[in-house]
Formats: sequence, C-alpha cells, structure tokens
Amino acid sequence: MSAIAVARGGRTAGGKDGSWEAERRRAFLIGLSPSLLVLLAITLVPAVALLVASLTPLSLTDPANTFRFDDPLGNYRHLLEDKRFLASIAVQLKLSVVSVALQLGVGLGLALLLNGKSKVLGATRTVFLIPMVLPPIVVALIWKIIYTPDVSPMHRLLEAVGLPVRSLIANPDTALWALTVADTWQWFPFTMLMVLASLQMIPDDPLEAASLDGANRWQLFRFIVFPYIRPVLVVCGLFRLIDSFKAFPLIYVLTNGGPGSVTEVTNYYGFIQAFNFSYWGYASAIAMVILAGVFMLSWLVGKLGWNDHAER
Repeated sequence: MSAIAVARGGRTAGGKDGSWEAERRRAFLIGLSPSLLVLLAITLVPAVALLVASLTPLSLTDPANTFRFDDPLGNYRHLLEDKRFLASIAVQLKLSVVSVALQLGVGLGLALLLNGKSKVLGATRTVFLIPMVLPPIVVALIWKIIYTPDVSPMHRLLEAVGLPVRSLIANPDTALWALTVADTWQWFPFTMLMVLASLQMIPDDPLEAASLDGANRWQLFRFIVFPYIRPVLVVCGLFRLIDSFKAFPLIYVLTNGGPGSVTEVTNYYGFIQAFNFSYWGYASAIAMVILAGVFMLSWLVGKLGWNDHAER
C-alpha cells in the first residue's frame, strides 16, 4: 500500500509541477505580450507598408493613380534599367568595402598597440572611443569644417608648408575617398574595442611557450594571436558592412551626393526619388532592395557567429 501511495503521490506531485510550469509560461506570455505588440507595431507594420508602397506607382504628384496594383513589379523592373540606381550600388560597394577594410586595419593596429593594463593606455583608449559616441551629424559637421578650405585647419597647415590643395569634397577624384576617411575615423573605435576585448581573453600559456621556443613578435601574432581574434574580426567586419549602408548624414552634409553623382549611394538616391521628385513607390522599391541586402548580411553574421560557437 505504501508503494502505491508513493506512486500516486509522485504522479500528483508531477501533475502539480506540470501545472505550475504551464502557469509560469502563461504568466511570462501575458507579461511579454504588450512589449511584443509594440515591437510588431514599430517594425512589422512599417515594413509591410513599405512593401505595399513598392508595388504601386505611389506619387504625390499623381494622387489619382496612387494605389494601383495592375503592375506590381514595375518599380523593380525599372530599377534593373535605371543606370543611376546601378551606379549608386557601385558607389555604395566602393564606400563600404574600402571604409570597412580601413576600419578593420586601423582598429586592429591600435588594439595591438594599446593592449596593456597601464593607466596611460587606459586613458588613451578612452580618448580613441570619442568619435564612436558622437552623433553622426556632429561627425559630419566636424569633417565639413576640415574639408572646407576657407576655415579648415588642415588646409591652413598645408598652405603654410607650401602644399595647398583643392577642396577634397568638391573634387570628383577625391570626394568619395574623403567620405571614406570620415567614416573610418568615426567607426574604427568599434573594431578597436572588440579586438581589445578579444586580446585580453587570450591565455598567457601559449604565448609564453612560443616565446621560450624562440618565436618573434610576428610569429606570435601570426600563429597564436591572429587565430584567436580572427572570428572577432570577421563579425566586426560584417557588422560594419551592414552599418555602412547608413552613411547618409555624412553624405548629406559633406557632399549632397556630389560632385555630380560620384558620392550618391543607394539610400541617398532613394532619398532623392522620394523627397525631391515625390516618387514614393519607386523610392520604396529602392528601400526594399537595401532591406533585402541588409537581411542577407545579417543572416551571414548569424551563420558565422553560430559556426564559430559550434567550433568552440
């Protein structure tokens, strides 16, 4: 009888535990529901509205034909034939690839130089983080002053040493690279900070063993340090590549897409179509293309992060 009672008691206890777990999950769901609804409202609803608008010839100049769906892929077909749009993609790729490469190189180099525990290095690291925490519009204004010959300390210094140069953002040959330098200055601290955190997690034992075996600094970096920080560099590069699509404030303040269209990236071209010409449907299609590209890069970040976690 006691065994039967124990068995019944166990089932009863198990039933109570199961009921308690179900109630706990229900309570969590009820508590999270308001946040989930707000999140859906501010993310999913605008995305659906953007998709719907991209399937129509939405234009403020022709309100009578605003929501026609007789040719839903018309905007996307026109994108494939739009030479200015295709050129903006090429400009975006140049800006993104070069700026991200520079950010990784500068961030890695400074992280290696500042990797230490002294107070001086700590203060120096803090100073280098300033560009990253500034609002983008402030960064754009700083570089607007630097690139304007009449007020620029850089141009005054070059003139003083006998090397006067034209405005870098007004020259079609240098405007895009001037933007690249400004974007690199703002965001290299992100790579530096991530690599520094990774460097400080490297165990001392393999470094000491390799030093005792006669390895020099380059060999230590190549065969021990770099394999440890390589996953961090890959993730930093992909995150910065995604974020490079948002270089709008720099372009708007510094070059306004010019001279001509040499600095007209894809999101700025969409801005022109929407706010200069009121082609909201066409601009929405451009935004959807950008969104698809960002989703693909985000998926790549997640996949690489998962693979790295699995290897570890």
